[in-house]
Amino acid sequence: MLENGGDYLLVLSQVKQGIAQTRARAVSRVNSELICMYWRIGALIDARSFWGSKSIETLSQDIRTAFPGIKGFSVRYLKYMMKFARETEWEIVQTVFAHISWSHNIALMNKTQSSDERLWYAKASIANGWSHSVLIHQIESHLYERQALSTSLNNFNRTLPKPESDLAQQALKDPFIFDFITAQQSRTERDIEEQMVENVTKVLLELGTGFAFMGNQYHLTVGGDDFYIDLLFYNVRLHCYLVVELKNEKFKPEFTGKLGFYVSVVDDMLTGELDNPTIGLVLCKEKNDVVVEYALRSIDQPVGISAYRLGDELPEGYRNVLPTPEDLQTRL
Repeated sequence: MLENGGDYLLVLSQVKQGIAQTRARAVSRVNSELICMYWRIGALIDARSFWGSKSIETLSQDIRTAFPGIKGFSVRYLKYMMKFARETEWEIVQTVFAHISWSHNIALMNKTQSSDERLWYAKASIANGWSHSVLIHQIESHLYERQALSTSLNNFNRTLPKPESDLAQQALKDPFIFDFITAQQSRTERDIEEQMVENVTKVLLELGTGFAFMGNQYHLTVGGDDFYIDLLFYNVRLHCYLVVELKNEKFKPEFTGKLGFYVSVVDDMLTGELDNPTIGLVLCKEKNDVVVEYALRSIDQPVGISAYRLGDELPEGYRNVLPTPEDLQTRL
């Protein structure tokens, strides 16, 4: 046995943590240098506008001859570098795009339509630690349109202090896309809820970073009476609970009264001293924004109202990129 075993384990833990952090920083620095190099190479080639495809093919071959075994300098990749330099400002490369991988950058060049959209997804990837596959999923589910340009209605600016109100705004989107559920599977609210619980990992991905699932039909006893919250989540970034009321119909003003009741009960019974105020969210099939705005005026708790779409009820612009009901059936 080692003497001072407790001290040894503490030192070991700190050494391991230091090594891991240094490795992560080293990998990050190498990636940043590579992305910046790709931009500089792309700018250098792009400035020679008189070059044809043959010149780029020759350049690719000569690079690989000079550096045997080197990867990432095919004709296709050299053209990506040119596109990267042509469409991205150097200052933004250094501050944003150099902090995501080259595969992330290629996905953004292939799948986004504007520089604003591309920058938004790049920043979101950094903030949320999205993998390449998660980034593609978020682009193909039109997260930029649904979140950055969201029409979700809420009273967060009035009921939450900053920066909590801004973070809460970022957590909402409109509509929420539950493309793993079809109308055939979801005849009632309980059917939708059960499908969401069975696919909770996909639900958490759609909700965004930091959410943990606490339960469905979450039981609360108030004054001896029993009540059940449809879905309850906790967000570790917001440090608050999220109460979700699921409605398989158009929004009605009375929905906010029931949701406000649940938010108050959760605040009193579940939140700790370090938790922020509980947030409520009504997910409904559709909503009249004017009706929603009036309904929110009298609500003192932080509440948001968003629509949701199922796999076979998607707006026209989503249908070409999300799975069809037939695709979903073949996966089962």
